[in-house]
Amino acid sequence: MDESPKQLIEQIASTPMKPGQQARVDYEYIRHGMVNIFIANEPLRGNRIVEVTEYKTKKDWAKFIKRISDEMYPQAKKIKLVMDNFKTHDASAFYEAFEPQEAKRLWDRFEFIFTPKHGSWLNMAEIELHVLNGQCLNRHIATIEKVTTEIEAWEKHRNNKNAKINWQFTNEEARVKLKRLYPSILT
Repeated sequence: MDESPKQLIEQIASTPMKPGQQARVDYEYIRHGMVNIFIANEPLRGNRIVEVTEYKTKKDWAKFIKRISDEMYPQAKKIKLVMDNFKTHDASAFYEAFEPQEAKRLWDRFEFIFTPKHGSWLNMAEIELHVLNGQCLNRHIATIEKVTTEIEAWEKHRNNKNAKINWQFTNEEARVKLKRLYPSILT
């Protein structure tokens, strides 16, 4: 699971393409704020879930995690979720968003695995965010509704393709590349 901001930008002063004339783009724009994109994926099944929110709050995160729990894995007893150790990713988020019984149910369903501070690239959702940005969000989009529509179409297409991630990072490579993160014992 990961999240990423997206600027809402309206392009102005551009001339569309006409017969015999190329489109003309002026780099003047109007900024309409930001949205947040949450993404979770199951790399070996080629399944993902994406959500666009106005903000990136604890409650937004908790509601997205509930979607993972109740929509992607309603039958699972325990869900292992790899993500970064951002300040909104903790138990208090569930208690701010839901009644105590629901908050406890959700917290107990997950085993959260946090990537190292400088190891967010170990989170495969970062790969999916990169693909999403390259295939879907690589231009100016002015409204949250348009971003949501575009992302829903992309998500449906990627899920129907069963687009999987071919992760080739082994435990041995991890020990070499992440050696400085492992505790050392001096004798």
